[in-house]
Amino acid sequence: MSTYTIVSGDSLWKISQDHGVTLDALRAANPQITNPDLIYPGQELNIPGPDQPPPESRSIPGDVPGQAPPPSSAPPVHLAVCPPGPPVVPGAAGAPPAIPPRPPMARPPPPWINAGRPGYKTVGYFTNWGVYGRNYQPQDIPAEYITHILYSFANIRPTGEVFLTDTYSDLEKHYPTDSWSEPGTNAYGCIKQLYLLKQQHRHLKTLLSIGGWTYSPNFAAPASTPRGRETFARSAVHLLADLGFDGIDIDWEYPADSSQAMDFVHLLRDVRRVLDEYSATHLGGKRLLLTIAAPCGPDNIQKLRIGDMDPYLDFWNLMCYDFSGSWDKCSGHMANVFHSGRGEITPFCADGAVTMYLRGGVRDARKLIFGLPLYGRAFEGTDGPGSGFQGVGEGSWENGVWDYKALPLQGSQEVVDGRLMASWCFDPAKRKMVSYDTPEVAGMKTEYIAGRRLGGAMWWELSGDHHVSHERSLVKGTAERLGRLGGLDGTENTLYYPLSRFENLRRGCV
Repeated sequence: MSTYTIVSGDSLWKISQDHGVTLDALRAANPQITNPDLIYPGQELNIPGPDQPPPESRSIPGDVPGQAPPPSSAPPVHLAVCPPGPPVVPGAAGAPPAIPPRPPMARPPPPWINAGRPGYKTVGYFTNWGVYGRNYQPQDIPAEYITHILYSFANIRPTGEVFLTDTYSDLEKHYPTDSWSEPGTNAYGCIKQLYLLKQQHRHLKTLLSIGGWTYSPNFAAPASTPRGRETFARSAVHLLADLGFDGIDIDWEYPADSSQAMDFVHLLRDVRRVLDEYSATHLGGKRLLLTIAAPCGPDNIQKLRIGDMDPYLDFWNLMCYDFSGSWDKCSGHMANVFHSGRGEITPFCADGAVTMYLRGGVRDARKLIFGLPLYGRAFEGTDGPGSGFQGVGEGSWENGVWDYKALPLQGSQEVVDGRLMASWCFDPAKRKMVSYDTPEVAGMKTEYIAGRRLGGAMWWELSGDHHVSHERSLVKGTAERLGRLGGLDGTENTLYYPLSRFENLRRGCV
């Protein structure tokens, strides 16, 4: 029995092959490793004496008997993220299944999608709690107008392990087309429905969003250590491989100081590395996405090491909203593009945030995705923007916050300030104001996106919009405008997940 110290890039499978022992023997000698996906640089492993000669070929477990091994000069195939897991069921001819072809149910892309080519991104947050009171299901997503779904939110344990927050909504909820008698271990819930949407709309990519406002305090501790970051990266990519995602979105609100800002850089670096390792091993190097939710307040932007973060990110989702609200002394605009010159009316502005990111180190403006709200923030007992207020009143689901589709409130008049690219509704009798985007202002912002050569639009969150059949749908209106201005991103998603523990996802839901 000897010992070995784990280094970056190791997996149990790689270590077993390098030392000429079986994977089972290595695991038996190291009972402290309870989850083989989560091993860390610096850990020591017990290496048992070889029970058998090292394997002659470098084929991985699950190879079909009789399949020719790769030439001896070929590099070993290492599972950088996950152990082999259940074998993929061979096809009828005895060969392992290839990457699934375009499914027969895939719909032709609409004319505003650049089929197979890049274009403007339309990014929408979908929340796993929206399936309850809001009754907003994955089938309600207007996939023909959306290029990327950010599935929200996963949480983080103190160790750094990323985990799902609602297994019923995520994996167990049965929809009308789901079987109750399907054999094997299968994914249901939102995860299966998102996969089916990806089959039907090959331009639609999905990302697992980790964090959010509620869970963001859980980032700092694990992000501060190499072990915590490695656990985060491996467990996040394990969920991607298990659940059928195309990327990872990190929503850390917000790094508090320069030390945490550097930890964020290192966290992105490690996630990027593990994503690339998984893709190189299992997807032929196809790009898997890494994005973040990016703040727009100057203080929070200044803390970020933007130039160091940018190389690891595919795009930045700018949260160009929540500029004012119940926490302020005066009613104000919560999603204006330009500044009014009076801080009580426009505490922040989106244009200033865009400029700060470009000057701070974002190398391509097309990596900046402009965030738009599908909700409004209310102020009561006020005479309008810049005036004091007395409370925020009720809302659609929480006090002071109204779904866009509920606006304007009855008895209110909509007002647009084209100079600021801001809008609101106001009821002079009730002295109530709600700040939100009207279709007119959303159109102005779309022109702004094109004029500044940004990468597209993002929405928080999709359940707040009207159905796309409604003339006031902001998602539809914005997507169609961007389609006319250059087309939407039509690069294809991934449907091949050979390491998923769910049989229906491994088999492509066929």
